[in-house]
Amino acid sequence: MEKLLVAIGAALVVGSIVWWFFGKHTTTEKEADMSNDMQEVTVTVSGGYTPNTVVLRQGVPAKIVFERKDPSGCFNEVVFPDFGVHEELPVGDKHPIAIDTSKPGEYTYACGMNMFHGKVVIK
Repeated sequence: MEKLLVAIGAALVVGSIVWWFFGKHTTTEKEADMSNDMQEVTVTVSGGYTPNTVVLRQGVPAKIVFERKDPSGCFNEVVFPDFGVHEELPVGDKHPIAIDTSKPGEYTYACGMNMFHGKVVIK
């Protein structure tokens, strides 16, 4: 009986891990707000990125403002490999990052441990 309970517990743990890393999670999308020929959107960092998809207009200067609320080490930094951006995100602060909008496409970003992801869509 004890072995059965251990096997069931292990299966639940493995299933949770698989769901966490490979399961379909809720996605949110937001278009940047335009002001004075500049576009800006705020992304809240708390257990992930909200919204996790940001839509920008091509050719218009843009910045994404990361507001980090989650103190876990995974969110110490954000990495945009396609833009060569690798910046620290201080807890409790708003940290703007300029985005090059010269080329349309979909670009990903992630936490420093590459566990949590977001996407920038330039149209």
